[in-house]
Amino acid sequence: MKQIIYFLLISPFCIDLMAQSIMPEAPKIDSTSYILMEANTNKVIAEFNSDNQIPPASMTKIMTVYVIADQISLTPITLDDKVLISEKAWAKNVEGSKTSIEAGKKVSVKDLLSGIIIQSGNDASIAMAEYIGSGTEEGFVDLMNKYALKLGLADTLFVDSTGLSNNNFSSAKDLAKLTQALINDFPDYYEEFKERSFTFNNRKQFNTNKLLWRDDTVDGVKTGYTEAAGYCLVSSAKRNDMRLIAVVTGSSSDSRRISSSQNLLNYGFRYFATSKLIIKNSKIKSAKVWGGKSDSVALGSEEDIFLTLPRRDFKDLLINYKFKSNIQAPIQIGDNIGTMEFVSNDQVVLSSPLVAIEAVEAKGFFGRLWARLLFWISSLFSMNND
Repeated sequence: MKQIIYFLLISPFCIDLMAQSIMPEAPKIDSTSYILMEANTNKVIAEFNSDNQIPPASMTKIMTVYVIADQISLTPITLDDKVLISEKAWAKNVEGSKTSIEAGKKVSVKDLLSGIIIQSGNDASIAMAEYIGSGTEEGFVDLMNKYALKLGLADTLFVDSTGLSNNNFSSAKDLAKLTQALINDFPDYYEEFKERSFTFNNRKQFNTNKLLWRDDTVDGVKTGYTEAAGYCLVSSAKRNDMRLIAVVTGSSSDSRRISSSQNLLNYGFRYFATSKLIIKNSKIKSAKVWGGKSDSVALGSEEDIFLTLPRRDFKDLLINYKFKSNIQAPIQIGDNIGTMEFVSNDQVVLSSPLVAIEAVEAKGFFGRLWARLLFWISSLFSMNND
């Protein structure tokens, strides 16, 4: 009898748990910190020590490329510009990965960018830093830190353009944000991160990101290694409407950072989904308008609305529309009329503005007066019914 009573008591909780998404925890990986984030929605799917400051090693070059891309968009610098290679940038005088540029020769911005993005050339990074930083790498680093501040990278500071210095610091979360900004702001430059090789001076050089050969949906982004940082990788992959960014730091080997990143990406794509719920500027609701030349106004969103959830949670997703009943003309496109609440498992998982996607002109004076009278009468009937 006690067992029956116990079952009756706990059964509502069991049913509630079954209604929730059933999935494993994020995989255990070889990493001192990591984060897995959906880029369209900022949804953090999994993380571990993601705010911890770490030396970013060559992942620093994601910011180097971001600054170069933005400076090309803002200044007369072009991809065809020829950069005179200094003694400091000469491959002979630079440690780590190299594009093999030579002092005293001129190399195009395009080739130097390819060297930075694909081969992770420290010499190419210094050459471009000097070119944009008015002759000094220090001037470019100052720009890097200003961009970091602008992008809200609170745990990031740079002292060089390459990541060779262990005095650079960032975090897995900041590197994910930076990668997201590069993808969104400079998609044309990001395209090159998926290239597996490029040829410079008749020498074929290969991308250091070996994940590109393992997973066709991976299209970037950057490896990193120093003794202090360990083996690191920022990776990104896109499948349908879902783009994931994974940052893995401090792995014990190249193969471990690759397998750890792959496991994180597979986990995110298998158990989560991203769906475009609302297309921007499309009519999703209409509302009654008082005193307008039209009796109603079309409502929608100024932006595409994406949502990332565990796959099963989309099954019972609901949208609640909340707006006032006394909407008065005139109405301009973009006026905030109310809100949309997206509800999953009885929880509001996203709230977004509901705006007018068309304008409604007001009637003349007597038309507005008549509309207000009708609204007042309607309100009286509504109160009596209550």
